Amino acid sequence: MSRRPRRNHQPAFKAKVALEAAKEEMTAVELSQKYDVSPSQITDWKRRLLDRAADVFEKGSKPEDPPVDVKTLHAKIGQLTLENDFFRGGAHQSGFAERKKVINRDHKLSLSRQAKILRLSRGSLYYQPRPTSERDLRLMRKIDKLHLGMPFAGARLLRDTLRLDGENVGRKHVSTLMKKMGVEALYRKPNTSKKHPGHKIYPYLLRHLEVNRPNQVWAMDITYIPMAKGFVYLTAVVDWYSRKVLSWRLSNTMDTSFCLEALSRYDAPEIFNTDQGSQFTSDAFTNKLKDNNIRISMDGKGSWRDNVFVERLWRTIKYEEVYLKAYDSVREARASIGKYIDLYNQRRPHSSLDRVPPDTFYYNHLPQQLAA
Repeated sequence: MSRRPRRNHQPAFKAKVALEAAKEEMTAVELSQKYDVSPSQITDWKRRLLDRAADVFEKGSKPEDPPVDVKTLHAKIGQLTLENDFFRGGAHQSGFAERKKVINRDHKLSLSRQAKILRLSRGSLYYQPRPTSERDLRLMRKIDKLHLGMPFAGARLLRDTLRLDGENVGRKHVSTLMKKMGVEALYRKPNTSKKHPGHKIYPYLLRHLEVNRPNQVWAMDITYIPMAKGFVYLTAVVDWYSRKVLSWRLSNTMDTSFCLEALSRYDAPEIFNTDQGSQFTSDAFTNKLKDNNIRISMDGKGSWRDNVFVERLWRTIKYEEVYLKAYDSVREARASIGKYIDLYNQRRPHSSLDRVPPDTFYYNHLPQQLAA
């Protein structure tokens, strides 16, 4: 099987795709189909855009344009005449998909030269994008449900369970889909995995700790949300004592930016607990906690018990809301999940909270001056 040829995208096209991804109105799968770019590439461009957004406002002089080589331009006049004739048949667009449409296979200008002018690789003229298939989306929905019921199940056990359900799928493909979803088997493993070289892992601080008041410990996690076409990621900040969802965000990529956005809405807790995902071990995230004098706690690798209350929240949201719907758009998913979280916080009795909703339990146990 031949490798996909490398493509060089224009900065303007990258910015356009990244900005649309940042709007959070379409899934990464939908953006991939629209612009003929892989979801992982879109995620990277969005992250780079958000990381460098502040640079736009930095002071500095605009660099001068490089000098024009008049002799070189004069030598190419004849060649440009033919190329300009080619451009009369279509617009020179910045986006890869748009530029690819300009290709005219019947024109006298060779395909190699057309591709070079449009800054496309020759091989890309024959490439047909492969969006996430309906089969993979179906498998991902099943894997998500199985993971909630059997959080200890790895790729082999999930493969065998899926085969019992009539799905002819291999272990490697199940493993690939799990990575795409951000899902892994939750159990204690030998400490043989290599940590991110630039990310520090913090100890778990909640073992044997008595949590007896609101805002003592907050927990945060990310989960996969299936949709009719594609998928998105949901993050939530939960008060450990009251189970109240303090903040939540929906995103088409699994990155740090929307995690920080959720964190910025509330005053600082004493301890903030997460798993060891790269979103939470990044300097951008941990430095924000340190700046607010928050103690950082991280789950043991693959240990679901260390963040059990958030895992229970995901199970509740998915079985009472997500699995009953088939969201057609990110906007619809955001609105519907938002309504459910309001119901969960304000009206749904919680069995471990004296049969009252989390909001009631949270505000009833705040110090009097804060509750007022």
